Amino acid sequence: MTRFLRLLQWFVILWAALRGAQAEGGSLPPPRFHPVGIEVQWLWDGAPVSFGTAAEGSELRLARADWIMSGPSLLREDGTWLESADWFASFHGGEGRSRAVMEGVPARNYQGMRFQIGVDAATDRADPHQWPPEHPLNPLRNGLHWGWQGGYIYMALEGHYPRVDGRPNSGGFSYHLAGTPQRMTVELKGPLDLTTGGTIRLNFDLARVLAGLDPATFGEFTHSRDGDEVAPRLKARVEQAFSLGGVLPELYQEPVRPHQPKASAVNGTPWPLQISRRLPQVTLPSGNAPTLEGVALGKRLFHEGRLSRTGQQSCASCHQQSAAFTDPGQRFSLGAGGLQGTRNAMPLFNLAWQQEFFWDGRAKRLHEQVLQPITDPLEMHESLDRAVEKLSADPAWPEAFDRAFGSAEITAGRIGLALEQFLLTLISQDSKFDRALLGKASLTPQEQRGLELFVTEHDPVRNLRGADCFHCHSGGLLSNQGFANNGLDAAPAPGRGAVTGRAADHGKFRVPSLRNIALTAPYMHDGRFSSLTEVIDHYDHGVQRSQTLDPNLAKHPAKGLQLSREDKAALVAFLHTLTDPTFAGTAPAPAVLSLSKP
Repeated sequence: MTRFLRLLQWFVILWAALRGAQAEGGSLPPPRFHPVGIEVQWLWDGAPVSFGTAAEGSELRLARADWIMSGPSLLREDGTWLESADWFASFHGGEGRSRAVMEGVPARNYQGMRFQIGVDAATDRADPHQWPPEHPLNPLRNGLHWGWQGGYIYMALEGHYPRVDGRPNSGGFSYHLAGTPQRMTVELKGPLDLTTGGTIRLNFDLARVLAGLDPATFGEFTHSRDGDEVAPRLKARVEQAFSLGGVLPELYQEPVRPHQPKASAVNGTPWPLQISRRLPQVTLPSGNAPTLEGVALGKRLFHEGRLSRTGQQSCASCHQQSAAFTDPGQRFSLGAGGLQGTRNAMPLFNLAWQQEFFWDGRAKRLHEQVLQPITDPLEMHESLDRAVEKLSADPAWPEAFDRAFGSAEITAGRIGLALEQFLLTLISQDSKFDRALLGKASLTPQEQRGLELFVTEHDPVRNLRGADCFHCHSGGLLSNQGFANNGLDAAPAPGRGAVTGRAADHGKFRVPSLRNIALTAPYMHDGRFSSLTEVIDHYDHGVQRSQTLDPNLAKHPAKGLQLSREDKAALVAFLHTLTDPTFAGTAPAPAVLSLSKP
C-alpha cells in the first residue's frame, strides 16, 4: 500500500465516522477498500504475442518488451483523479511477468485510468541500490537500470528483423526509451467497476509501436540521446498503444514461492556478511543464512576429497581461489574417473545474487546445485549415500555437523546447505575499478579509454564507435544475470533452450560477470577462447548469426565493429581493472571498502 493511499484510507475512515456520528442512528456504511490487480496483455494487432517468433503479418520477431509503471491514478465519477504516490511496478513480456497489485483502493466505480511509463527525475537520479530485493526498482528485479552510468530505462523493446543487405539470418533492433523527455503518460477512458476489487486488464498492442517500421531505415536502436529522432517518435507511438481490457473479477496473485528449508544452523552464530553499497541489495536464503559454524563446515566440505569416488578430488580441485574459483588453463576439467567434462568450470563469486545456476540455469537453488557435481560421472562420480557413509565414519565430521546444525546427523541435504553457506560468503567487490568509482584510485589513460569503449554504443552513422559491452555486462555485478546467445556458432548448442523447452532460448547461456575476468581463462561455456584478446576479436568481427542471437549483437554492421589495435588493447587494460586481488588471495575475505549490511 502506498503512503498516499494509507493517508487517504484513514482520512475517509475518519470522515465516515464523523458523518456517522451526525447521522441519526449512524446509518452510513463504513467505507470499503480492496486490493486491485493490474494485468498486462501483450498483443500484436489484437492477437496475443508469441515472443521469439514473428507475429502474423509482420517480419519482426520481438525478444523483449519490458517497462516500468509509476503513479497509477483512477478517474472518479465526478471527474477528479484518485492519485497514488511512491508506487512502481515493472512488467516483462518475454519473461511472463505481467502482474502487479495496488493495495487499499476505495471500492467504487471509476471512469478511467492514467499512469506513467518511467520514473520521476528525482527517482531517476537516486541511488538504485536503496531498494530492497523485491522492490520493482531494484536493478536486479527489473533489469532496466543503466548501472553505474545512472538512470533507468523506462521501456526496452528488442528483437530481430530480416536484413536485405546480404547478411545471413537477421538483423537486430534495440529501442531503449529513457530520460525525463521520454517519460510517457498514458490516459485511458472507460468504465472500471472496482466495487468488489478485481484486476484491471491493460492491453498493450505492440503493433501500434512497431508495425510498419523498417529498422534498417528507421534506425536499429535508440538510447534516447539528445538529438536522437527515433526516441520521441517511439514515445508518441507507445502512448497510443494501450487500451483498457475491462476488469477481471479475480485478483491475480504472484506465484507461490518454492519451499524454503527450515533453519539450518540451530545454534549458529550469524556470519558478519558485509556488502558494498554499490551492489544491489540481496535476499539471503531465509532458512539457510550463513553462520560462522555453517560456513566453516562448508569450507571444509569444499576441500574434502571423500566426496568423490576416488577420495582424491574435491570441489576445490576444479575451482581454485587464485583463479576466482575456476580451473585455470583448463578448457574442460578432468573428473574423478579421468573423463573430461563438457563445459568450462564457472567462477564462484557473488552467487547470492543469482537465481539459476550452471551455464544453462538448470538448478534453482545453490544447495541443490552443489550436490550435482558429486554424483556426475564426469565430475566427482560418487553417490550421495556413499559420501554420507564416508563422512559419518570419521568422528570429526559429526562434531562439525553438530556445531553447524545442532545435531550430529550427516545427510546429503545438510552437505548441500553447508556448501551453500560457504559459497554465499564468496563476495568480490574490491577491484581497482571499484576503488576508482569511490575516488580512491585513478584509471590510467589507457584504462579510461577502455571504459569509454565498454559503455559506448556502436553506431557509425551517429559517429559512435564503441565496443557496446554494457548491454549485458552492466551494474555493480558486471552482468545482467540473464542468458544470451552471443554468436559463438551459426548452429548453436541448445543451452538454455534444453532447460526451458522454448525455441527462443536455443543457443543461450548464462551471461557471466566480468569481475576477475583476467583470472578466469579460458573463456565461454566451452572454453574455446584462451585469452581476452581472442574474446574481443570475437565480438569485434567473429559473431555468428542465428535466429536467437542477442538483438544488441544482431544490430551490429556486417563488417563488425572494426576496433583498432589500440582500442582492443585499451579494452583489455580496462578488464584487468576488474580483478579483485583481495578476493583471489584469501576467501572468504573481509571487505575493505565503505560497506553496509544488506
